[in-house]
Amino acid sequence: MNKSKELETENVGKLLLKFSIPAVIGMLVNALYSIVDRIFVGRGVGSLALSGVAITFPITNIIMGVGMLVGAGSAALVSIKLGQKKEKDAEKIIGNAFVLTIILSSIVTILGLIFLDPILNLLGASKETLPYAKEFATIVLAGTLLQNVGFGLNPIIRSEGDPKTAMKTMLIGAVLNVIINPILIFGFGLGVRGSAFATIISQAVCSIWIFVYFTKGKSLLKLKRSNTKLEKSVVREIIAIGVSPFAMQVAASFVTIIINKSLEKHGGDLAIAAYSLIMSIALLIIMPMLGVNQGAQPIIGYNYGAKNPSRVKKALKYSIIVNTIISAVGFILVQLFPVQIIRIFNSTDTKLIEIGSNGISIFLCMFIFVGAQTACINYFQSVGKAKESMLLSLLRQVILLIPLAIILPSFFNLNGIWIAGPTSDVISSIITFIVIAFEMKKLKQLNNDNSDDKLIA
Repeated sequence: MNKSKELETENVGKLLLKFSIPAVIGMLVNALYSIVDRIFVGRGVGSLALSGVAITFPITNIIMGVGMLVGAGSAALVSIKLGQKKEKDAEKIIGNAFVLTIILSSIVTILGLIFLDPILNLLGASKETLPYAKEFATIVLAGTLLQNVGFGLNPIIRSEGDPKTAMKTMLIGAVLNVIINPILIFGFGLGVRGSAFATIISQAVCSIWIFVYFTKGKSLLKLKRSNTKLEKSVVREIIAIGVSPFAMQVAASFVTIIINKSLEKHGGDLAIAAYSLIMSIALLIIMPMLGVNQGAQPIIGYNYGAKNPSRVKKALKYSIIVNTIISAVGFILVQLFPVQIIRIFNSTDTKLIEIGSNGISIFLCMFIFVGAQTACINYFQSVGKAKESMLLSLLRQVILLIPLAIILPSFFNLNGIWIAGPTSDVISSIITFIVIAFEMKKLKQLNNDNSDDKLIA
């Protein structure tokens, strides 16, 4: 029996749990990469090294964004094609996704290494933090391709109906990262370079595992040489859908540059380090939500392609509920234990703990709304509506947050930067909920009209 057939027949609630639990575990594992790096760097090297690594956050964001550009776009298309019973077209998407990953990753590596010094200066590196930032970024940029083969192809495993394998590949990398990090930092005394090497090695193993899965493994769809010739129409569709999560990553990088500059002015290197810790915790909260979204994506995409809007709406409804629960739990923990959370990364620098605990309490105080918002954005991405998905994604991280982060510090100093976060969260969530309400009315009308052509338009 075709593994994707259950996407059309099984109970939506059970199906979402089946697909989301492995995805949530996988995304939590993914979040642990940055958190483990910061814990070992903060405790093993020091606060300045932590700030140096924090400076490189936009670079790692861009690298991950390239993988997500290809991965999210190709995964959504594969789900839709499987729903339409077009397996050959789905395999063509995989082949094009693989080649596109190689090309884009190579471009990022070359440009990143050539312009590394001016990039780091632009990101806000000081004389004290620049050496640490350069050591870390050089290694990470050199390993871009080794990371992104995994980022680009792993979501497709879930789209073809095998979430457990998708989870296993990410678990392998995370476990290796936890093991290798302390060995290289403490055992070999490599400092931030050891952390960077640990990340690249562990993610490279994931990429090799996934490549073997699609070439010689038990995958439903295969990576074939005959499908590796790029086709404009396929590449255009992948980029059109994947541009939303990519834009989010680029936006996050752009915001980090602006915020780092403001943090340097109002709080110095320790404020930059504190912000990186806050973003690590935010990532730890949002990754399970993205895991739920990944679990919902093949259900929404397949049934949208199969012209079954009632199952599409159920998958969206359940993903909103689960994401809201996750964001609520994260909100409660952050508000109750801000000091304890920051001390995980560095238990000796009292100034860093003071700045970080105050910042995390304010910056994430409205994060409870973000879960439902991300589920709604995921709906538009899953059904191939790239413009809506990208606009709503940029709304929170760029259109609102950037001007707020520039204006508010003039009135509230360092706290103004922290206040910008929850203000953006609330406004963007309200707009997103209004947009999705109109979309659901359209979907309901299409269901009533029973118009196949309109549904896939």
